[in-house]
Order: sequence, then structure tokens, then C-alpha cells
Amino acid sequence: MKEWGKVALGEIAQPKQWPTLSIAEMKSSGFPVYGANGRIGFYDSFTHESPTILIGCRGSCGTVHVTEPRSYANGNAMALDALDESRVDLRFLAHFFRYRGFRDVTTGTSQPQIIRQNLVRVQVPLPPQCEQRRIAEVLDSADAMLGKRRAAIGKLDSLNQSLFLDLFGNPATNPKGWPHKTLRELGNVVTGRTPPSAKPDMFDGPIPFVTPGDLESDEPVKRSVTEEGAEESKTVRAGSTLVCCIGATIGKMGVAEVRSAFNQQLNAIEWFDQIDDLYGYAAMRFFKPTIKMWGSSTTLPILKKSSFERIEIPVPPLTDQREFARRFQCVERLRKTQRASLIKLDELFASLQQRAFNGELLPCAVNS
Repeated sequence: MKEWGKVALGEIAQPKQWPTLSIAEMKSSGFPVYGANGRIGFYDSFTHESPTILIGCRGSCGTVHVTEPRSYANGNAMALDALDESRVDLRFLAHFFRYRGFRDVTTGTSQPQIIRQNLVRVQVPLPPQCEQRRIAEVLDSADAMLGKRRAAIGKLDSLNQSLFLDLFGNPATNPKGWPHKTLRELGNVVTGRTPPSAKPDMFDGPIPFVTPGDLESDEPVKRSVTEEGAEESKTVRAGSTLVCCIGATIGKMGVAEVRSAFNQQLNAIEWFDQIDDLYGYAAMRFFKPTIKMWGSSTTLPILKKSSFERIEIPVPPLTDQREFARRFQCVERLRKTQRASLIKLDELFASLQQRAFNGELLPCAVNS
């Protein structure tokens, strides 16, 4: 880092946890309440008149948020009270903490936390105030660009759902009165299996092995199996819909892009000829609440295959399904292009952060 002075955080702020509000205490309107994950609700009073930096200190440790004026700082985040803004710019400090992270001061494994005694010892660089403001302005501008790109991707994510509703209505309520059938009638429903690790030559082959963590992600499937491993597991053809039916991520979904194996937490639907693959996948996404509700009767959420197969989806004409699939693919191509661009922008932003906090941006003209 450039030859900047450093101070312990405790010298320029007084980190404090304010009383924790329960969900039952939240209001439908009022002053915004901020926790470790950002704005979480409203309350009828506030803890901070001015914008304040919050650092997640329980659960989501190390998250950094800046509150709106007149906000309530909930107890799972540490508020940086009494910040000495004659020495440090608030926006600069927030950017520095997002860049730095707090892994070195996070304790606990099952319940991670950041305690005040550790947080106050964190070292903070103090370049001249004008340089702090310049760094904050540069990073604010770059972060705003990233925010716009993420918002655009979010709109594309919802566009396919809107297209589906326009053409077919909500399949869970079937307002257009299409004929409907159960999943058992519309496809081959298969529950996955994990190959035994004790057997040799099961993994690291050419066939993707899908687990819940791979669903709803643009990242490549992390694990793979050999042909021998596939025989010990289950495989489905490309285009099949994969649905998590066990565990905390019950309801997550994806489409097999190629012939794929998958584990026992997933059910797959190999659609019969009367259902277009992409129509079937898009229709199933509307049944996430149903899957979660049906599977929530036990401590470990689980939806048995026999219950899963009873889900009924509408069956509009195949020509209409295929027209939807054509539009769906157009939107997906655009979304993937935007997503690839966002990844590059994230990499550039990380590089810009590194340069900024190593003092490699052009310095301000006048020190203050």
C-alpha cells in the first residue's frame, strides 16, 4: 500500500450493536431497518440520524452496508458510531472494508461472529482527504455501472416468466383452462443416486454429476462421473428438468444441458413428446411454492417422489409451447451475453479496487 498513515478502527469510530428487533416487531412502514443483509423492514423509530456504515457481525459476517438517513441499525450488524469524518470519508471507508473483508477477525464455525474487541483493532489507511474522496468517487461510479448491469440481467430473468404468463397464464391456477395432467403422465420421473466413493473409477469422467449447488447457476457443473459411475447413479437426457426435493434448497431447478447424472436430492423429469422441454421447465418454476409447502412437514424438508409426481401442469398446444421455447431461448442468449459481460466488469472492478487501495490511482492535486 502507498505510504499512507494507518489507524486502528477504534481510534476513528465506536462500533456498537444496537438492540435487535424481531420480525414480529417490524412494521409495514416507517423508518428503514438495516441488518447484516441490508434493508430488512421498517420500524417506528430510528437509531441513526445520518448515513452510517454497518458491518455484519452475526450470521452474514463481514457484509458492509451504508444506511439511509434516519434508519434503525439492527443487532446482527455493528454500527460504526461516532465516525470521525474530519479524518476519514465515510464512502471511502465503506469501499475499503468491502475490498478488505473481515475473515481474519471472524470467529466461530457453526455460528460465525465478529466481536467488537476484534473489530476495533482493524487497521484503516488514511490517505489525504482529497484522495479519499477521489477514490470513493471512482469506485462509486464503477459500482453504479455494475448495479445497472445487474438490474438489466434481473429484468431479463423476469422476462421469460412474463412471456409465459402472457401466453399461458399461471400454471398453478390455470386461468385459461388448458387441459392438465400430472407429471407422472407427462414425463419419466427419476430420483438420482450418488455413486459409491469406495468403488474405483466412479468420478472425474465426461458426464456431469449435478447436485443442488449446481442448480440456478451459470457456472459449469462442478463434479463429473465416468460411464461406470453413471451406471451406479442415474442419468437423464439433455433437456430434462432437474428439481431439488430434499434439504434447505428444496425447489431449486435447472435444465440438463447434456446427458447428466445427478444425486439423490434431485428428481428429474424426462418430458414425453406432448411437452416441450423448455415449456416444461418454465411451467415447473411456478410450482416452487407448492414444492416447498408440500415438503415442509418434517424437520428436514423432503418431497417424496410419489407426491412430486402428483403435481399437475397445463398442456397447451405443442405449437404454442414451441413458440414460447423459441422466445425463451432468445432471451436466454441475451441474458448469458449480459452475464458474461458482468463477470468481466466484476473482474475489472476488483482490479480497480486493488489499484485504488495500493495508491496507484492518480493522486489529488492538493493534499488536505
